[in-house]
Amino acid sequence: VQLQASGGGLVQPGGSLRLSCAADGSTVNDYTIGWFRQAPGKEREGVSFLRSREYNTINVNSVKGRFTISRDNAKNTVYLQMNNLQPEDTAVYFCAAARGRLITSRLWAIGSYDFWGQGTQVTVSS
Repeated sequence: VQLQASGGGLVQPGGSLRLSCAADGSTVNDYTIGWFRQAPGKEREGVSFLRSREYNTINVNSVKGRFTISRDNAKNTVYLQMNNLQPEDTAVYFCAAARGRLITSRLWAIGSYDFWGQGTQVTVSS
């Protein structure tokens, strides 16, 4: 599957953005999708996850209550709605896909994912 991430940009603290991860070549519902981010000088970290054929979401503590991952099967696209953005959310955001369902302990592992999108920059600054 090929992934195309988009929707990043510059936003003020407290603002919102919606990132999109469009899948081409396979049905996104067949994959576990993860959103990761990488800030300058830091390691890539997992943010939000949605398992194959499930609707329960998993989020890292720092974004709980602010970020929501969702899937539109008709559009073959996964979204990351980000609200109340803060400067510490500034990073390049990547979507990634793993075949099938990942167990919880594997969700955060970069090596669990088979396909990656190209990344989209999110900058939160006043």
